[in-house]
Amino acid sequence: MHPREQTIFALSSGRPPSAISIVRVSGPQAGAALTSLAGRIPMPRMATRALLRDAKGQPIDDAVVLWFPAPASATGEDVAEFHVHGGRAVLAALFAALSGFADVRAAEPGEFTRRAFENGKLDLTEAEGLDDLIHADTDRQRRQALRQLKGLLGDRARDWRAQIIEASALIEAGIDFSDEGDVPAELLAPALAKIEMLLGQIQEALAAQGRSERLREGLVVAIAGPPNVGKSTLMNQLARREVAIVSPHAGTTRDIIEVQLDLDGYPVMVIDTAGIRETDDPVEQEGVRRARARAAEADLVLWMIDAQHEQSPQQGAAPVWTVRNKIDLDAVGTDSPKPQAAAAGEERRLGSDFGISAGRGDRVSELISALVAFARDYLGSGEDGLISRVRQRKLLQETADSLQRSLEVMGKGEELTAEELRAAAHCLGRLLGRVDVEDILDAIFRDFCIGK
Repeated sequence: MHPREQTIFALSSGRPPSAISIVRVSGPQAGAALTSLAGRIPMPRMATRALLRDAKGQPIDDAVVLWFPAPASATGEDVAEFHVHGGRAVLAALFAALSGFADVRAAEPGEFTRRAFENGKLDLTEAEGLDDLIHADTDRQRRQALRQLKGLLGDRARDWRAQIIEASALIEAGIDFSDEGDVPAELLAPALAKIEMLLGQIQEALAAQGRSERLREGLVVAIAGPPNVGKSTLMNQLARREVAIVSPHAGTTRDIIEVQLDLDGYPVMVIDTAGIRETDDPVEQEGVRRARARAAEADLVLWMIDAQHEQSPQQGAAPVWTVRNKIDLDAVGTDSPKPQAAAAGEERRLGSDFGISAGRGDRVSELISALVAFARDYLGSGEDGLISRVRQRKLLQETADSLQRSLEVMGKGEELTAEELRAAAHCLGRLLGRVDVEDILDAIFRDFCIGK
């Protein structure tokens, strides 16, 4: 039997032990498994208490079961759910019982969602939205993923594809059936207007500067600078917990430490890097090399210095903010003026000097506020955008390119225009995971009654 025709099962809730665990079964044998274990199939979508028993009649657990007959289920197949007590022994017994049925096996990663996609319960953009929702770390990422799961891009793409097919149907009808009385004499003008409108809408979606993709990935901030200036201490202040070792000895941080932060709903990955200096220690040399490389890839660099270290920051594409640490120590026993933090507002957000005491926490809140403002400017309201992945942007760009070419070759022959429109519809079909070569013929027969 083909793997897609087999019945699959998996734990669909959190890792045990837990108060309640949910085990989902999907496929043609779901009903038989439910009948054998619970004694009967309950009313559809009705939570029912049942004593589960294995093939030998031994009790497994006092559980709640639900039945979702196809196609009205999450996967489009027959689905049974077992809500059992979340102990490891209970789950092991239930899994053993399910594995004992013919053509029933444990599910592969993502197989339930894949079957839902294959059975038309969601398109590819919605499946990607579901994956993003599961992995969302902040509220803004959650909102963006939920909009994708609800069909934010998929609905628009389906509408665009339908209109492209209509325009293509007009042009192909003019090519193949121009002598039919049911076909209007002028087909190119409405097709041209439709193509120009669609091209404008797709280009508008593409012009959103990729903020939705950036919101999904998050902002990367690297803390860099010479050794022993307080980089790890600042990292711990931002994370509000001990994530990095703090030591008065230089070269403590040898590798890169990363921590994910939620700053006012914006996902920010903060990186603590090794102190950048010349050293003969091969391990520290590797740490310095990695620090330079990671800082070069960051979206923002916090270059930390103190009064004893005035080393200039390395140059790169990312903005660099100078963070002067240990202002509490600088203020003691010296009359020399010290640089002050930039004034609040735009200058602060663009980055200048920030005076802080990472050890005591002085003015760290001001630095965090500046990071939030930077994240707001960098990521924007990405959760409102249509595009959340590079794959989606690439296929939409290919769609726009095909539409543009269809307009450019309009005067050179309707066949060339029709071919470019077919390519555009194919790109949107790939975006959705739904490519059907019969769509254009269906539209022609429906709209023009050919062969009636």
